[in-house]
Amino acid sequence: MKRRNVLKGLALLPLTGSMLPKQSLAGPVLSDKGSLVSQIPGPSVASSELNIFRSIGVEPIINCRGAFTILGGSLELPQVREAMEAASQNFVQYDELADGISKRLAEITGAEWAMVSAGCAAGLKHITAACVTGGNPEKLIRIPDLTGLEKTEVIIPEYSRNVYDHAVRNIGVKIVHVSSPEELKKAINSKTAMIYVNAVEGSFTGQPFSLEVISKIAKPANIPVLIDAAAEHLTIPPVHLKRGADVVAYSGGKAIRGPQCAGLMLGNKDILMSAWQASSPHHGPGRDNKVGREEMMGMLAAVENWAKRDHEAEWKRWLSWLDTISKKMLTINGVKTLIIEPTALSNKYPVLKISWDPAKLNVNGNEIAEEVGRNKPRVAVGDADHPDGTTSIDITAGHMKEGEDRLVADRLYEVLSRKRNPKSETMNSPSGNLSGTWKVGIKFFSSMDEHIFTLIQDGNWVNGTHKSEFHERLIAGTIEGNQVKLKSVAEMPGNSITFYFSGTVSGDSITGDIHLGEYRTAKFTATREKSKAVRRKVSVPGGPPLAT
Repeated sequence: MKRRNVLKGLALLPLTGSMLPKQSLAGPVLSDKGSLVSQIPGPSVASSELNIFRSIGVEPIINCRGAFTILGGSLELPQVREAMEAASQNFVQYDELADGISKRLAEITGAEWAMVSAGCAAGLKHITAACVTGGNPEKLIRIPDLTGLEKTEVIIPEYSRNVYDHAVRNIGVKIVHVSSPEELKKAINSKTAMIYVNAVEGSFTGQPFSLEVISKIAKPANIPVLIDAAAEHLTIPPVHLKRGADVVAYSGGKAIRGPQCAGLMLGNKDILMSAWQASSPHHGPGRDNKVGREEMMGMLAAVENWAKRDHEAEWKRWLSWLDTISKKMLTINGVKTLIIEPTALSNKYPVLKISWDPAKLNVNGNEIAEEVGRNKPRVAVGDADHPDGTTSIDITAGHMKEGEDRLVADRLYEVLSRKRNPKSETMNSPSGNLSGTWKVGIKFFSSMDEHIFTLIQDGNWVNGTHKSEFHERLIAGTIEGNQVKLKSVAEMPGNSITFYFSGTVSGDSITGDIHLGEYRTAKFTATREKSKAVRRKVSVPGGPPLAT
């Protein structure tokens, strides 16, 4: 939702004095033959009192959620860090470096060519620029003004719209939506630069609008197809290229465990050469997406190791960690566990689902996730409520470290086994009535905006509409005493922004904070409009007009 980490930061420690025992870097490494071997177990970075993040007042997190950028992606392999350190010691001509790495990556993966970008999203941007310009630098430096250019449209299946297609739109192209093969055929024209596909269920083999179907239509028209497989496991040779895509894009900092700020593009050499031209160090729209020589060599090392890693042994290790946690959870009365082993390529890690009846433990999954995620020792987990009335949290093992299974088991046991009183369903009486129209002044980090609430209150429940500068949507929530909580969601193709309003009402004024999810926070002051309702009698004509 698509695109550095603790160990990379620790590479700086010899320069500033050791802050962490050397053995705390323990984790899976490779023997010379590529098989997984064990290091001496050491304390988890997240659990150790000696932690580089704590030195700046930031509490680290045990990652049981997955390869999310906001948590740092994944932990780079030791070989990746070694390659990055070696690359930092010398200068090199970047085009020569890119060509050498691309050739080597092509040999390893079986793709025609390769490119390392500053993250997967940057790669999507560069490839879009490549398909718009065809490698013509005069066209490149005009972006995002596409006036006079021939290729100015990108077709995206409806199921592929997502928050990461901003990278495609950054080039200035017009997005054309299609929802069927018939619509795709009609949409393709002389302006079509590219078709962008997200590797989600709608694109899977056998689906009516799969990648194979799209590619079969695109090929005769000479329209390149880019598929975004950011969170997928790398297949060798790349399965999506065999299915008809011209380029497949991966995140370097997820399953492959390369640099968090690197992406891996594989496929058509001509397109990828144009994409490299559209990226830093070359001037143009991609200059702001600079990839360092360290990340480039680190990405190469990650792919080389991916081809050697004992993935079966990794899977077994992950399962053993989940088994440790599961056994501890099953000692809590009323708790059930289930290990799920996904087969799809995206986010392919075993997951432990821990479920219970919230009416019996007097707590739900979201409350547990908030408790363990916000308080020490911090553990990031998923949560969900289910139609059968049960609730759950999910533990994803793929980015945990050796020894953290026991820490997580103890942490969750302590929180889940607590005795809690049943929750009261009674709500405090509201201190007033919010019905009416409210002018809402919002203070963002560096600007002000004015929104409008139109609210109707029924007891503790509040409903209505929330109108902002660009959207009008429903808003709903509660008032208990003088405390108001409201929620609205601004939705657009591939994107959404949730507004959580939490405020205090005093007469005709509400003041408080807005939680904006990944966009952090804002403040608001709402003032009820004083204008009286219009009272006017209406005369209805008796028939058709007698004059026009």
